[in-house]
Amino acid sequence: MRLLLEIDGVRKEFITPRTNTTALAKVYMTVAGGEFICLVGPSGCGKTTLLRLIAGLELPTAGTVSILGKKVLGPSRQCGMVFQEPRLFPWLTVADNIGVGVKGRLSASDLQQAVDYQLELIGLTDFAQVYPHELSGGMAQRVAIARALAIDPELLLLDEPFSALDALTRRRMQDEILQLWRATGKTMIMVTHDIDEAINLGQRVLVFSPSPGRITHVFDVEKEKRVEIKREIMSCLTL
Repeated sequence: MRLLLEIDGVRKEFITPRTNTTALAKVYMTVAGGEFICLVGPSGCGKTTLLRLIAGLELPTAGTVSILGKKVLGPSRQCGMVFQEPRLFPWLTVADNIGVGVKGRLSASDLQQAVDYQLELIGLTDFAQVYPHELSGGMAQRVAIARALAIDPELLLLDEPFSALDALTRRRMQDEILQLWRATGKTMIMVTHDIDEAINLGQRVLVFSPSPGRITHVFDVEKEKRVEIKREIMSCLTL
């Protein structure tokens, strides 16, 4: 598999007149195309900061983030990002929310085709013309995922996308994101505090230390070893 993402010695500090906080310290990480990676660790250990660095929303204090061999210097269409809340535009329909990132880059017919494809992919074709306030939490998050996928990114970044959902909806969304991953072949990196979720979704689970965050353990997930892996991850997080 091709090397898609390389993080080389990344350090991130947040400096204000009164404080100097190190969020990440010497992070090294590689991701191959088509992988599904889950990041777990204590609150405040820099997992979301790492996603923002990959997306180009923040720049590292030291070290480099590279996608397909090119240094990340700012936001680009190589990355789509899904947040904890859907962040849909309330005045736009589901279809318009999905197409907002590519509107102006595609012809009207190509835009419609791209939106229709995403609607079918997430199973919301019949909801194309409804507004966000008419959707359930799970449906709204599916629209947010479709919006991120509509720009055809190399990498989909998911920052605890199911944390606000009830248990049943969350489980259903886990199944759906796996189906999307298999259907699209996209590389996905997901932050979660749920160890079971990480093991069920990820091919690899990367465990972060408390702040300043760094990757301390990497687990290759095999179905027959999931109970053992969960025990080991919990042990890492309680040290």
